[in-house]
Amino acid sequence: MDNTMLIGLTRQLTLRRQMDVVANNIANANTQGFKAERMMLEPDTSMRARHEDGPNRAKFVDEWAMGRDFSQGALTHTSRPLDLALQGDGFFMLETDAGERFTRDGAFTLSPQGELVANDGARVLDAGGAPIVLDLNAGQISIGESGVITQNGQQIAQVGVAQFADQGVLNKTGDNRYMAPDDAERVFDEAPQIKQGFLESSNVRPMLEITTMMEVSRAYTSVTRMINDTDELSRKAIDRLGRP
Repeated sequence: MDNTMLIGLTRQLTLRRQMDVVANNIANANTQGFKAERMMLEPDTSMRARHEDGPNRAKFVDEWAMGRDFSQGALTHTSRPLDLALQGDGFFMLETDAGERFTRDGAFTLSPQGELVANDGARVLDAGGAPIVLDLNAGQISIGESGVITQNGQQIAQVGVAQFADQGVLNKTGDNRYMAPDDAERVFDEAPQIKQGFLESSNVRPMLEITTMMEVSRAYTSVTRMINDTDELSRKAIDRLGRP
């Protein structure tokens, strides 16, 4: 198979992956705290295209990494006292069966035991890394901008917020959550900006994603046409050379 078809096929593979990423962004446009993703490409230096009669500039392309846009999403007022939204950097800390996880989705509730939990029961951690337990009968819950939780004038705990020197080290684990490597440089935000009664919306811009989807679709069609044309030329050349 010649270079044109090989390069075209590698480009088709990356375009299909890019389409999956864009479709996932659109599907999560209404997911609280979701961060838009972008596929990052690089030349594949392990596979160099070669030809006999021209400059050797043709390169294959491969997926390098998944980039995420951690910019702030819009805040939506819900009036629910356990809905929390973060402003600026940082992540809420959760204790799950699979270990510690981080999220921007602050739609929390209270378990029957009085623990502050996410919608699947994962426990929200305080600034010291311990689960937050409230008194179900102690009255109204107030959460200040610094994350301090009070009931009846008594300070109960402070919502833990973790920040990372390099957010690129976070790995997506599903359920709109992230996992950090053991060696990730982490700091606890002692004065986070938390809004009670608000939720952070996704930062996905649907019109931009739809435009990107159209561009990817056109590019895929163009590459497919190029591969078909190359195949047709090769077939005609072989047919002509085979004539007596």
